[in-house]
Amino acid sequence: MEAGYLGCMTEPRTLSRRERQILEAVVQRRQATVSEVLESLEDPPSYSAVRTTMGILVDKGHLQFKRDGRRYVYRPAESPSRLKRKALRDVVQHFFDGSAEQLVNTLLDSGSRKLENGELDRIAEIVERARKRKS
Repeated sequence: MEAGYLGCMTEPRTLSRRERQILEAVVQRRQATVSEVLESLEDPPSYSAVRTTMGILVDKGHLQFKRDGRRYVYRPAESPSRLKRKALRDVVQHFFDGSAEQLVNTLLDSGSRKLENGELDRIAEIVERARKRKS
């Protein structure tokens, strides 16, 4: 943990919709106060609700904070790329029974958005690189 930032290192639990919104607001800014997060949210709750939720995110290990005069400045406890991997792992676990195959199948068979040939080619390249790493 970087000097000056405080946070709880408990095992993170899954996030509620509002927790994800608040965490995303902090990640996008790299660091933020409660007021700055409020500015970022559509249909924001009260100041105290955001402050409480940010405290919960600290307890869950997603945010760290430091005191800057009278205000608290929060930042992600981990890099955005690591947060994305953890979030995706949670989605795969909860919605696809832990199966990456089911996730990919859903993405490829989804009627909501057709993948372009270029995207499919890049996905095939990613799969091929993963195969090479395994051998």
